[in-house]
Amino acid sequence: MRARDLGLPLTGDTGPHNAITDVPGVEVGYTTLVAGDDVRTGVTAILPRAREDVHLPCAAGRFSLNGNGEMTGSALVDEIGSVRLPVLITNTHAIGPCHRGVIDWVAREKPAVAEQWLLPVVAETWDGYLNDINGPHVQAEHAIAAIDAAAGGPVAEGSVGGGTGMNCYAFKGGSGTSSRIVHYGQDSYTVGAFVQANFGSRKELTVCGVPVGTALADDNPMEDDDWLVPPGAGSVIAVIATDAPLLPGQCTALARRVPLGLARTGTTGSHFSGDIFLAFSTGNVLTPSEFPQGDPGYDTLRHIPWNRMDDLFAAVVHSVEEAVLNALVAAETMTGRQGRRSPALPVDRLVDLVVRR
Repeated sequence: MRARDLGLPLTGDTGPHNAITDVPGVEVGYTTLVAGDDVRTGVTAILPRAREDVHLPCAAGRFSLNGNGEMTGSALVDEIGSVRLPVLITNTHAIGPCHRGVIDWVAREKPAVAEQWLLPVVAETWDGYLNDINGPHVQAEHAIAAIDAAAGGPVAEGSVGGGTGMNCYAFKGGSGTSSRIVHYGQDSYTVGAFVQANFGSRKELTVCGVPVGTALADDNPMEDDDWLVPPGAGSVIAVIATDAPLLPGQCTALARRVPLGLARTGTTGSHFSGDIFLAFSTGNVLTPSEFPQGDPGYDTLRHIPWNRMDDLFAAVVHSVEEAVLNALVAAETMTGRQGRRSPALPVDRLVDLVVRR
């Protein structure tokens, strides 16, 4: 089940799968780890280009709404305005093995690329409420398996991959995605969003402009527990992809619009939530960053003029909003570490509050 299946009045026209994979070449893969009473975690892999071309750079930019989190490789994205290789999302304490896993995968699949330095992008959110986050459960081979599993087409949502143990608005959260079609003269482009949703307090939750958090305030184990992490903590990672030809600075501008989509779901941005966003464009193929060989040349970039960017900005906002709702609607109740329980969003009550009101 997805948010649109509930009849929610969402804005914009989606791609065929309503997923980040509607952007041609983008692939998503998961490793989901659920074992015993304590392991509720995993790895998500997003390939900006299909695996045969994953070493070719895409124009990219990133934005941090709140830096209480981690996205490795950010300094290089800021420096050269591009990203390449699989982008991984996992839990806070699994950054290291996932970083290693990307390197091992590149060494296996693209040995010539691995001869130079590699600075993968790996991002995280905190799943320690349900998961034994300090245990060494995520290993490099799990990162490799997620990359190997990456494919186009429909994308699973909810408690899968890096989103397995995550919570959103004190309901079960996790992985969510959505897309929008943007018409540009005679051309059409796709903007896709993927979120690892692990943020927000229950009272904040807003769906399609209707504040529903207070009406759904019961059955809230997270905020009723006497534990160290305050309501609203946890973090959110968003990855925005488009095939529209853009400059790196324009990708950064897309990433800056992610908080507007999140805000439509109610969050006010907790200090205890690391909110970091990456956007990339596959519309130009940039020169790889290995040591130059042969005669020098030039990159030629075609890009949409800045004064024509508004429809792309709107697509980011609307696809991020829907991706969060998709993560919430897809996730099922989960019990994990120390018997802690994260309840599923009660979709029937949500429909009564938003659709049937």
